[in-house]
Amino acid sequence: MISRQIYRDAMARLGAAVNIVTSDGPGGRRGFTASAVCAVTDDPPTLLVCMNRSSDSAAGFLENRVLCVNVLGAEQQELSPIFAGHGGVATENRFDHGTWSTLETGSPVLADATVSFDCRVVQVTDVGTHHVLFCEVAEIATNGAAQGLIYFNRSYHALAVS
Repeated sequence: MISRQIYRDAMARLGAAVNIVTSDGPGGRRGFTASAVCAVTDDPPTLLVCMNRSSDSAAGFLENRVLCVNVLGAEQQELSPIFAGHGGVATENRFDHGTWSTLETGSPVLADATVSFDCRVVQVTDVGTHHVLFCEVAEIATNGAAQGLIYFNRSYHALAVS
């Protein structure tokens, strides 16, 4: 059996985009930082988002059944720890940072994100400590950030856009 720590150390070497996942609706305005986001299929366009079940946002996301995956550019790195719950910013004050609008679902969309995927949650599966949300894309906004942002080996790295 592979230990949790060995697995976590190995996963730190799997680079991933840094995303702020947001939602709004009857369950309230919520947001969290996620690197566990990936494409599932392009017909219909679907993403999966993994969210810790113990997250302070989990119940709100499940009630709202909509979300937006906002892919951060390097210039938005400071938002990642805020939405991850670090730095003492209260949950209700996270959206005081950044500029926000909405698209079709009403989920918060970050201005100048590299790309934002506005989605409806169509299926939820629980695996271990996480909810796996399957999200059908309703609308996309692209903004052409100067540099992308990934998280690799427990630190942030800017990626040049060519």
